[in-house]
Amino acid sequence: MEKSTNIDFYMEHLGDFGSYQLRQFLLSLMSAFTAGLHMMVLVTVAAVPEYNCLIPESETESNITNWIMAPKFNNDSCQVINAYNKTINCEKWIFNETYYGSTRATQWNMICDNRWMGSLAQMSYMFGVFTGSVVLGSLADKFGRKKIFCISAVAQLILSIGVAFLNNYWIFIATTYVYGIFGSSGSYISGFVLTMELVGPSKRSVCGILFQTTFASGIMAVAAWGYFIRDTFLLQIIYGLHSLILIPHFWLIDESPRWLWGQGRKEEAIKIIQKALKTNNKTMPILLEKEPMVSLNNDEPVKENNQNRSYSIIDLFKTPNLRNNTINVCLYWFAASFGYYGISLRTGNLPGNPYFMLFVMAAVEIPSYIFVTLSMDRMGRRFLSSSMMIVGGTALFVSAFFPSDPLSQSISTGIVFLGKFCIAGAFAIIYNYTVERFPTVVRNTAIGLGSMFARLAGGFTPLVTLLDSYDVRAPAVTFALVTLLAGVLSTLLPETLNTVMPQTMEDGEEFGKGDTCFTTGCFGRKKKAQPQQKEIPVEESY
Repeated sequence: MEKSTNIDFYMEHLGDFGSYQLRQFLLSLMSAFTAGLHMMVLVTVAAVPEYNCLIPESETESNITNWIMAPKFNNDSCQVINAYNKTINCEKWIFNETYYGSTRATQWNMICDNRWMGSLAQMSYMFGVFTGSVVLGSLADKFGRKKIFCISAVAQLILSIGVAFLNNYWIFIATTYVYGIFGSSGSYISGFVLTMELVGPSKRSVCGILFQTTFASGIMAVAAWGYFIRDTFLLQIIYGLHSLILIPHFWLIDESPRWLWGQGRKEEAIKIIQKALKTNNKTMPILLEKEPMVSLNNDEPVKENNQNRSYSIIDLFKTPNLRNNTINVCLYWFAASFGYYGISLRTGNLPGNPYFMLFVMAAVEIPSYIFVTLSMDRMGRRFLSSSMMIVGGTALFVSAFFPSDPLSQSISTGIVFLGKFCIAGAFAIIYNYTVERFPTVVRNTAIGLGSMFARLAGGFTPLVTLLDSYDVRAPAVTFALVTLLAGVLSTLLPETLNTVMPQTMEDGEEFGKGDTCFTTGCFGRKKKAQPQQKEIPVEESY
């Protein structure tokens, strides 16, 4: 029987995780740190301190030279009763500097009737990440993971430092949007996919979760720097300088062999594999040394066909099974991000030191990722992701209805931490799941599409937090209901544990047909065998 070659033949000889993969993984991992850091910069740079209204000592305009602090009329101190027992709107405020010095919020008075300014700033960054997920994800599938990674790293460095020098609000908003495109999308998504396409199946779970863990460490760095540096300008500069660690990647990281192979650039792919084999102290059949474009049992050159075809987001919706799974996965990305950032951006509303609360809120993700790492290969992606979303959504919903007394609020805060624990873990799983579910030729596009929905949710999150003006429970309830819906619907997705990652669009359409929690069991142990990688001749392999 004739044996045929494809990219998996070479990758199997490389091993799941040798010295070469470790080096490339650690380099890509740095992009997760900077992505997490830039994502939450505005939580400290544009933080809103506690504030009190100042009112003039006299109502006579010519005598308004001195201002005094008025007692609070309501929690926002946006209206007060002045010395003449009249209710007036505040025009000037004094800010509590216990935790914050100058911030963008105090610079532009992003309070009271101007609360929308702070929400718009966060939205502009999130919608920038949204744009980056769509555009850069597709460009990475067309022009290569490494190229987009490096371009994004340079742009991230320039924009993250440059935004510190802007004093006009609207220019700041426009620049923040572009900053978001490169700050938390390009390098992060490309680095993640590079890793998933390089390591073997047995290490995908651990590597994917370590990306999320490093992302959380970036958020922890935001809290740590914010605690020690109270000047907004200097703080933004320091945040921006972290992107310097990505610049040497232009010389240090390699392009994905899988992507090169899919583009028909097999000689380049094999050169990288040869380099990796040497680093891993591995040997390979003589085929690799002789002529990579010849099949194992045939000395005739391989014909070139349409392997260099580029695919787009539209291809994910052309066939029924792939379309249904794509829509379900996109909703999951949206809901996971909605709950994740809904909790993260509201840390300032929790009692206590805001830097400590932000740090702990990020730190609670670490045990979540450890739990997911230990459980995902035993319990499966589908059961773990759906159950964590359902538990996380339930915790958020319950936390919204606790009384306002200190003891109840302490319990509520603990339940919120439980919700963050579960939703963070579920968010981490969907990265791995998306990589394993979608074929190589659209894998980066699929990650970009999912990330697009996640960032779309992140963009709407600041708007949802404004609902507390009408009912303090409204934001938490909204986040909870969306999370619960996605958790229930995710039980309809196929299991990807111990399956071969699909290569072609045909593989992607056949993957997991008829496999849901209700047909094969939630753990997927009774599901029908997934289609194994077909014996594809070199000229047909993607």
